[in-house]
Amino acid sequence: MTTLGVTGGIGSGKTTVCGFLAEQGARVFYADLEAKRLMTEHEGLRADIVDAFGEESYSDDGSLNRKHLADVVFQSPERVEQINALVHPRVHEAFAAAADRAEEEGVEVLVHEAALIFESGGDKHLDAVAVVVAPDEDRIARVVERDDTTEDEVRARMSHQLSQEELRRRADYVVENDGTLDDLRRKSVDLYHSVAGA
Repeated sequence: MTTLGVTGGIGSGKTTVCGFLAEQGARVFYADLEAKRLMTEHEGLRADIVDAFGEESYSDDGSLNRKHLADVVFQSPERVEQINALVHPRVHEAFAAAADRAEEEGVEVLVHEAALIFESGGDKHLDAVAVVVAPDEDRIARVVERDDTTEDEVRARMSHQLSQEELRRRADYVVENDGTLDDLRRKSVDLYHSVAGA
């Protein structure tokens, strides 16, 4: 079994690439979804988040108060590092368990989709990492529409991530999302066959 990280800046199209990889037979572990699940369901992590960011981190119904956390966390790089240090180790544990299951079940390619693979050290546990890159104006337009947010807010989030130049430098594979959806599908299929045959 090959483990492949798929990452890229916000709005780059990495989730779409993962969908195309899944069509080819890859199993996809979505780190952000897993992180949200753990932040809600993992008692130890919940307690750590409340200690660090206050009782307002959770709504009365027990769900994550994402607005409060975003407002607090994105105030400074130190706060971003603080929440990442709490969440990332738990996500890595969950991925290791997912990899064991996939291996037992004969999965050929297991994809770890995450925005912060390099920042979290996740690349050390993977066979290869593919980076999805796209023109900044396309990325901003996608996120503004998807998240009902502003260009300034998107740029602020982009500033907390590695630059696309740095991502390219660290990548084993680069997927250029600069054409049509069919172009992106074709590139994703090529990526799958490159990795599965490795």
